[in-house]
Parts: sequence; structure tokens; C-alpha cells
Amino acid sequence: MTAIHTIVTHPGGAHKDDLLACSVLVAENPQAVILRREPAPEELTDPAVAIVDVGGSHDPARSNFDHHQFPREHAPTCALSLVLDGLGLYEDALRFCDWLETAEWFDSRGPKRTAEWLGAPREAVARLTSPVDVTLLRRFADAPEHRPGELVHGWMNAIGSDLLEYLRTARAGVERIDDACQRWSVEAPGSAVGTIFLARDAVPLDEPSASLGRYVRWKGIARETGALVYPDRRGEGYGITRYEDDPRLDFSRVSDEHDVHFAHASGFMCKTSATSPDRLRALIILAATGSTS
Repeated sequence: MTAIHTIVTHPGGAHKDDLLACSVLVAENPQAVILRREPAPEELTDPAVAIVDVGGSHDPARSNFDHHQFPREHAPTCALSLVLDGLGLYEDALRFCDWLETAEWFDSRGPKRTAEWLGAPREAVARLTSPVDVTLLRRFADAPEHRPGELVHGWMNAIGSDLLEYLRTARAGVERIDDACQRWSVEAPGSAVGTIFLARDAVPLDEPSASLGRYVRWKGIARETGALVYPDRRGEGYGITRYEDDPRLDFSRVSDEHDVHFAHASGFMCKTSATSPDRLRALIILAATGSTS
């Protein structure tokens, strides 16, 4: 993508997609100024001026990233999708950012249809809003421009940088896990529990449980996966968690086991000093049945 010195986005109310799209562009171009106004005609043809969520043009070669001119039947898309696609990161973002598709629906279809797509009541969408959303969007919308060194510009740079770093390392991380992990079938009474096991010395990870979750989604094996076993960051043993709240597993059942030093009361995970694969399998069976026999 061409080096960008100016980012132009629409005035008025701000939304997550234009804020995030501008944040990604700022992370790639830290000295770029953000202007909240309608673009001039000559800016639409200047690739050093990014036009975001306004302008009626999607032309990455000219740094134009608007989706509002797409036909009604076009797949849900937002300005952030177009910017990520221009950076070659969109497919990975769909795989590794569960929130992205929802953001696309919300921006292109509105809250009512998004709630229907999610299978949730309309009011559930509003209940997911936090003061973080409100404050960032309001401060972004309130000023006609944001320049390097200012508070909002700095926060946007941080948001975009974190997102890009995550996306540019996520694929490499899951590929390393793919080479190192083991896939178990733990024969619990009633059904086998598909389990992903990552040995302590296999791949160093900052967030092993989250990384394994991304791996499962990347491999497309969510339906057959019930448990994840990963190195405990706070001890020498392992954490065991149920994947996507698999209803067969309740790890509060193992709370009294001699080698379990923590079991969450809700039953979604436990921590154990056990390192033997046989013992780890036995704990999964116990969580599934209440008995290792």
C-alpha cells in the first residue's frame, strides 16, 4: 500500500468500522493526519490520501475504502474489511477475529438484522456496548481532525498496531501449533471427547489457551473438539479447559483430586500439576462422568 500522509473520513457520528479502519491506517502511517470531512475530488485520485467510509469508491490502488456504493445483495462488508483486504490480512482476520463478521453485519445491515443473524434479541446488541466504545467513538467524532501527538490519534495508533501485530503473528502461531500439538480422542463413557494437547516444551506461547482456540477454528475442527490441554503459565503442570463450553465436561468435578490445585466453580477449566498424558486424559474422563472407573 502507498505511503499515506492524510486520512479522510466522514464527518458527524463515528462508528466502530471507520474508527478501526482509520486506526489500522494510522498504525501503518503514524504521521498521517485524520480529517473528518467530505473528500475533495482530487483526493479520490491521490493514493497518498486514504478515503475511508466515504467517497463512493472502493479502489485500493488509490487508497479508497468505501462500501456504501455496493448493491443491497452484496455480502456484509465494512470499511475495516476493505482496509484489511488491501493489506492482505482480511482472510486471516475472518479466521482469527470472531468480532469482525459481526462488525460487518452491524455496519451494513443495522442492529435489528444483526441481532437476527446472531439469533439474539434486538436489545442484546445494545447490552454489549461499554464506556470504552462510547468514549472512543465520541472523542473521535467530536474533533474535525486528529494529528500525531494528540490523545485520540495516539490511542488509534495503539489499537491499530495491536490488531496488525495480532493478525501478522496469528497464522504463524497456529502453523507452529499444527506442527507441535497432538490430537487425542479421550474415550469417556457415552462419547469420545476430541482433545487438543500441547506439550510444555513444544511451542512457547504467551496465551496458550487462546492460541489453541484459534488453532481449532483455523483447522475447522470445532465440531469434533471438546477439550484443550495446554501448559499452565503459572505453574509446571497444565491447564485443561472445555472448548466452547462443551456441555459434557464439568471440571468442578475434579476439584478434590490430589493433583488439581484449582478448578473453576463454573466448571469450565482446571489447573493441575499432572504432566503425564495418561493422567491428563483421566482428568478429562472424570470431568465428563464424575468417575474415572
